[in-house]
Amino acid sequence: MITVEHLTKTYGGFRAVDDVSFTCRPGAVTGFLGPNGAGKTTTMRVMAGLTPATSGTALVGGVQFRDIPNPGTQVGVLLDASAQHAGRTGREVLTLTAMTMGLPSSRVDEMLDLVSLSQSEAKRRVRNYSLGMRQRLGIAAALIGDPKILILDEPANGLDPAGIHWMRSLLREYANRGGTVLLSSHLLHEIEVIADEIIVIGQGRIVAQGTKAELLQSAGTFVKAGDVSALANALATAGITASPSGEGFSTDAPAEEVGKAAAVAGVALVELRPADGAGLEEMFLELTADTQRENTGTEGAQA
Repeated sequence: MITVEHLTKTYGGFRAVDDVSFTCRPGAVTGFLGPNGAGKTTTMRVMAGLTPATSGTALVGGVQFRDIPNPGTQVGVLLDASAQHAGRTGREVLTLTAMTMGLPSSRVDEMLDLVSLSQSEAKRRVRNYSLGMRQRLGIAAALIGDPKILILDEPANGLDPAGIHWMRSLLREYANRGGTVLLSSHLLHEIEVIADEIIVIGQGRIVAQGTKAELLQSAGTFVKAGDVSALANALATAGITASPSGEGFSTDAPAEEVGKAAAVAGVALVELRPADGAGLEEMFLELTADTQRENTGTEGAQA
């Protein structure tokens, strides 16, 4: 369990995180979304004990990270895959991690197998790794202590499609075994596929949170039928407010409700989907419209 309550972090006059509260439950993957500079990484750094909070709390497993004995066996953290010692080999990185936690050396080979780093790759210096290989090594280091909680910042960066599929399966299985996963990513489709719950942050504040179904439902529905007039009458009869959109209608009502209204009226639908067909991306852009940073100026010190 991860519990963040009224968390605030300021840097001088800049408020990177502003009164943020949310919970990540065991057995679920929670997606943490927001534009660059929104406060995702700062929040995760506070959770991992790397950045002190100005006020509020961030508890992992019910306590602050600094109070966890041998924390790597309770919480796996990957915030920057490029932060590994470039002069060491992948095997050396994992061996030192295992020694620090008091784990048997057999865990090193288990983790190399888990993240599909070959024996020859494990002998290479990290400076010669691709970003995708560094991500795999970082995930191996996060998992080597068999923790109950994972905090991962952009772990899919640098992974090819096969690697992303592998990571998705790995995290899904981890959550299904009762683990807690907090995952930030700018790959909205991957979050849409894997996340059970979603938190959206913009300019340091939470702008939306809930289950994936709840948030995507709020994105609205597009519906189309061969008989446009009959569909309009069916929606009106059901009390569903809709507006013309292309060859169909857009409505804030959930797709299930729209489908039932059409079925009751005997209207055959030819299309029923999330509004604009964009799903999570559409919802994300709508919720963060006022917090996007598309200029070329500086964005602040923390992501």
